[in-house]
Amino acid sequence: MSTTDVTTSAAESPEPTTEISAQPRPTARNGLYALAMRLHFYAGVFVGPFILVAAVTGALYAISPTLESIVSRDLLTVAPAETSQPLSEQVTAAVATQPDLPLVAVAPAAGAEDTTRVLFGDPSLGESERRAVFVDPHTARPVGDCVVYGSSGALPLRTWIDRLHRDLHLGEPGRIYSELGASWLWIVTLAGLVVWVRRVRGRRNHNSAGWLFAPDRTQNRRGRTLNWHGTVGMWVFPLAVLLSATGMSWSTYAGATITELREQLSWTTPEVSTALSGTAAPTHDSGVHHDGAHAAPAMSDPADRIAQLDRVSEIARASGVIQPAEIVVPATPSAAFVVKERRMPGIYTVDAVAVDGSSGTVTDRLAYADWPLMAKLTNWGIQFHMGLLFGLLNQLLLLAAMLGLITVIVRGYLLWWRRRPTREGGFPLGRAPRRGAWRKTTPWLLVPVLGGALVVGWFVPLVGLSLLAFLAVDLLIGVLGRVRAAA
Repeated sequence: MSTTDVTTSAAESPEPTTEISAQPRPTARNGLYALAMRLHFYAGVFVGPFILVAAVTGALYAISPTLESIVSRDLLTVAPAETSQPLSEQVTAAVATQPDLPLVAVAPAAGAEDTTRVLFGDPSLGESERRAVFVDPHTARPVGDCVVYGSSGALPLRTWIDRLHRDLHLGEPGRIYSELGASWLWIVTLAGLVVWVRRVRGRRNHNSAGWLFAPDRTQNRRGRTLNWHGTVGMWVFPLAVLLSATGMSWSTYAGATITELREQLSWTTPEVSTALSGTAAPTHDSGVHHDGAHAAPAMSDPADRIAQLDRVSEIARASGVIQPAEIVVPATPSAAFVVKERRMPGIYTVDAVAVDGSSGTVTDRLAYADWPLMAKLTNWGIQFHMGLLFGLLNQLLLLAAMLGLITVIVRGYLLWWRRRPTREGGFPLGRAPRRGAWRKTTPWLLVPVLGGALVVGWFVPLVGLSLLAFLAVDLLIGVLGRVRAAA
């Protein structure tokens, strides 16, 4: 539901103030609420800043495809015309501008106003980067070149925003921030959901499910802040869980576990084989990963490979690859061309075929309908996370979700700050919810919760380590509280 401190509702919750001996017997309802409250508090206070940074950079990342289309319009678009030059002539013109770089792939123009991308391997570039020459398909004249990144062919602006969102331009150490935020986001939202449902059900006149999504305007200032915190959290809850799951798949530690799990369950993305008859060429990576770069050939392709592009493109379309595609050019005649649909707005399939450039024979084909269900869902989830699944509407939805998440976090910290004891001297902080969550939990609920925490902590290491830190802080606060009370 939320990312930070719905815990402030503890001050208004009907928890008993009598001694422990007079407390009611532990119940599943009270125990789950108490555990969720305490988890939501500590995760919100300590992990909230990481999620806030991810939300702010994510808002910019959400609209980066549109920003890219505006900033790089001169490279991406040309004046429309009725006729186009053969693809081989377009590639030849691009190769003439980069004679020392090996040809890697070609992405023919998707529409009359789009440019053709001719991609080269460049050893001076970083991982997952390629050099692209943009060609006017109507005149076969290059209009410019720049570095592109990943399977979606992001240009420098979108690449810069991507890396800001992923690691704050700090490299591998910076990825810890995004993994910590993504790993905890789904947990803190689920805990917040439990807290908010309990709170809404406790209202006398507003206990219907519809009030989960509508703030109670009859509350005082603090109550209004709390209600907007919970209500907006409910609206962003589904997207927060989805973005958390897809974000974890790109992370360093949890991502490795997810990859291993997918392999064991046969949920990996299938690949097209580039092997020709009598050869043992490797399979072609379908490129569903975040970087999705293709390895550069060891040497430039001869002119006859370029001349085969026209026929290969026509055969691929006749074989069902009808959406805008990228043609991977083999390094040697012993491997086939691979024509695979690109990751673009409104493209929901990734059909692919392998074509023998010499004979024009389709040597392998992979329809998206034949992908495993989980591989399809993973691909759609990644496209949605990148704002490419259904174009501008996708980007605006992500932007709204990130802005909503930001307001939830800010309101959570505001509630936490208002919860501080103002009569004390010094610089007091907001109080944590009342202790005793374990005592309010029945064993049959507590045991599965602890078991689930161990499993999640093992497979998502940053969650496990930070959860141990939360427990240590909680124990320290308890000890200090008893010492202060005794004094």
